[in-house]
Amino acid sequence: MLETKDLTIRFGGHVAVDHVSCRFAAGTLTAIVGPNGAGKTTYFNLISGQLPASEGRVLLDGADITGLPAPLRTHRGLGRAFQLTQLFPKLTVRENVRLAIQAREAGRGQGGPFGGLDVWRVWLDRKAWVDEAQSILEQVRLGDKQAAHASALPHGDQRKLEVALLIALDPKVFMFDEPTAGMSVDEVPVILDLIRALKSRKDCTILLVEHKMDVVRELSDRIIVLHNGALVADGEPAEVIASPVVQQAYLGMAAEEPA
Repeated sequence: MLETKDLTIRFGGHVAVDHVSCRFAAGTLTAIVGPNGAGKTTYFNLISGQLPASEGRVLLDGADITGLPAPLRTHRGLGRAFQLTQLFPKLTVRENVRLAIQAREAGRGQGGPFGGLDVWRVWLDRKAWVDEAQSILEQVRLGDKQAAHASALPHGDQRKLEVALLIALDPKVFMFDEPTAGMSVDEVPVILDLIRALKSRKDCTILLVEHKMDVVRELSDRIIVLHNGALVADGEPAEVIASPVVQQAYLGMAAEEPA
């Protein structure tokens, strides 16, 4: 269970996220929508630790992680895919994913020396990491590009690699910030299929910032709407999308006049 309580951040006199309280249960996909500048990505940054909160708390499985930096939140089980790709550009595609797996295992207290250097254990661990990396790359349709450097990939493939890194971390909470941004029509289904597969597991929490309302309608169990940093709507997709506040604030439509 992920929860934010009165989560707030101020930049000078501007309140970018304003006392947002939400609970996100395992086995659910929540879409976070709102107009540009509504505070969606900033809210993500507060949850994942890229920004420090001015007020409020972030709880994961009941533990207060508000004071933890981003890397420690990752070890606790928060996984974040960014709006802009965050990769190791000079490493190969496979090495990017292998390092994510290795970081995951190190965070779990595995894959390291135990009472001294065990060369055989190190070799077995590395082989297992490479095998898992190859399997994940096949899932994201990058198996034929595993030897390429990440910097050589086109934008769409870099987005797929970023999702592969997130899968490799195997977090409790998957946070996707516009995962299909900049991708071609042919590439989008690969990412959506991966999100559907994660959702079907029922053991993880998925948060999705997405502007494509057809994607939001199909994938989400719940929609929350941010506007000017505040939570203005929260509920089932059909109910939220039809609400007057969403029609005005997000879809840009005038509310119907009363008869």
